[in-house]
Amino acid sequence: MAPALRRCPRSTGPGGFTLVELITVLVVVGIMAGVAAPRFFQRQGFDARAYTDQLRAMLRYGQKIAIAQSRNVFVRLNGNSVALCYDLACSLNARVTAPGGANSGSSVTLANCGGSGNWACEGVPNGLAVSSAAGFFFDPTGQPFAGTDAPQALNATFAALTVAVTGDGVTHNVTVTPVTGYVF
Repeated sequence: MAPALRRCPRSTGPGGFTLVELITVLVVVGIMAGVAAPRFFQRQGFDARAYTDQLRAMLRYGQKIAIAQSRNVFVRLNGNSVALCYDLACSLNARVTAPGGANSGSSVTLANCGGSGNWACEGVPNGLAVSSAAGFFFDPTGQPFAGTDAPQALNATFAALTVAVTGDGVTHNVTVTPVTGYVF
């Protein structure tokens, strides 16, 4: 009988990364950090997107309130804030209550919205530019009318409205379409 061949396990050295691999990873991470860090510390781009979404939501809310309560809801866009009211002058007793009973309560909102924390009004965050637009209102059917139209007018003179929100060189648009009042 022939002697059986035995296999001896090969001894391998300890596992790990080579110095070249470690340096390569550090260089790649350094490049990524150099590109991402400046964007991380500039908030205006993020604030512009967030305020654009907030503006769209407020306009849609105003339209829904007009339909639900069967009354006109006026929108004030003055470049410093957006506000919803039941009359053109936005008098104290004609302010639309914010969803959930409170707006953001930020210092900019309180400064531009008369210190009211429960009014459907939001101030423009610092560092953003918002194009001001003529006021308009949603009638009880949700159709937008120009602020100069009579509240009981049958024919609206409202043309498509586009509000530009700019921050950190990026511009986001909010558009309200005539007749349907669709906000996008």
